[in-house]
Amino acid sequence: MSLFIEFHLIQNFAPSNLNRDDTGAPKDALFGGHRRARVSSQCFKRAIRLAAREHELVAPEFRGVRTRKLQALLLERLAGRDSLEAQGRIATALAAAGLKLKDDGRTEYLLFLGESEIAGFAGLVEQHWDELAAAPAGDGKKGKKEARASAPAEVVKKAKALLDGGKAVDVALFGRMLADLPEVNREAACQVAHAISTHRVEREFDYFTAVDDRGGPGETGAGMIGQVEFNSATLYRYAVVDACKLLGNLQGDRELTLAALEAFTQAMVRAIPSGKQNSFAAHNLPGFVGVCLRHGGPLSLANAFEKPVSPRADSSLSRQSVERLAGHEDRLAAVYADGRDQWAYLDLSEAWPAQKGWRAANLKELAAWVREQAASRLEA
Repeated sequence: MSLFIEFHLIQNFAPSNLNRDDTGAPKDALFGGHRRARVSSQCFKRAIRLAAREHELVAPEFRGVRTRKLQALLLERLAGRDSLEAQGRIATALAAAGLKLKDDGRTEYLLFLGESEIAGFAGLVEQHWDELAAAPAGDGKKGKKEARASAPAEVVKKAKALLDGGKAVDVALFGRMLADLPEVNREAACQVAHAISTHRVEREFDYFTAVDDRGGPGETGAGMIGQVEFNSATLYRYAVVDACKLLGNLQGDRELTLAALEAFTQAMVRAIPSGKQNSFAAHNLPGFVGVCLRHGGPLSLANAFEKPVSPRADSSLSRQSVERLAGHEDRLAAVYADGRDQWAYLDLSEAWPAQKGWRAANLKELAAWVREQAASRLEA
């Protein structure tokens, strides 16, 4: 049985610049023929991972690390060994798995590894310390095949087996791609849409000056001047988790999968990008969180806002957006949804129809509901 757990959020942000483009301006997009504020899916995925870490929603041994500094992480775990000797052995062990270090000790590209995978490499180096010394990977100028061939056969076999995802929840959710090792790629169990504003936006500019605290009486004017672009937007955020795919990525560990779904529910809601927060402090949590268990397939409700919401004096953008969302879902579900689909929600706008699902009192209750419902549907 397929089970897709959807998250539909309406979140109003005060003036901010949460996610910048290459010019420093807030990202945007044309949607429905109108300019909208946009926060990229990559930005929110990182914010979700950081929220899970900050609130300790996932145990450390089930977290992932995205880094090029794998050698440094392994040296930390081999602190009792001579650093120079360990570096050569680490290079050989990584080469055995098909990973190459550059001259600066970093990998050629960002790796997304589970904590247990990193710990496994440290253990491999420790276990085969003497064999690895006899077959160094070289100075980084060897090709990958040549470097792998120089490693002991037993180390090659164990190193390749280590890259199994390590039951890291964020790797299982968001997937990974290693260009040189397609056999250890992970297809993501979670899809995250770019968040877009439910209404039109215009960019605004903050022209600012800074005063020199040590300026003398004759020094007039500012110490510096500058400008920052920003906007304020009510965002529609959408993500969907394929629960069965997540279970497979976590190697069939049902309890870990349920814990991951509960943690993701909380992290998704609490995630706020960090861009320019020292200047704007836009710590605005969602006014509406809807979770839907879909059985026939995922249904994004973004087209509820193809025609942008317009400001009104008697109703907030957030409330209008929730009303628009509910109406669109009714129309869409009547045509495409499965009769077993089920909603639960948190609603501070009081605009979501009361009969449309189960109302949670707080985020903790909503996350527990997700876990409970998934537990009853996933095969034991």
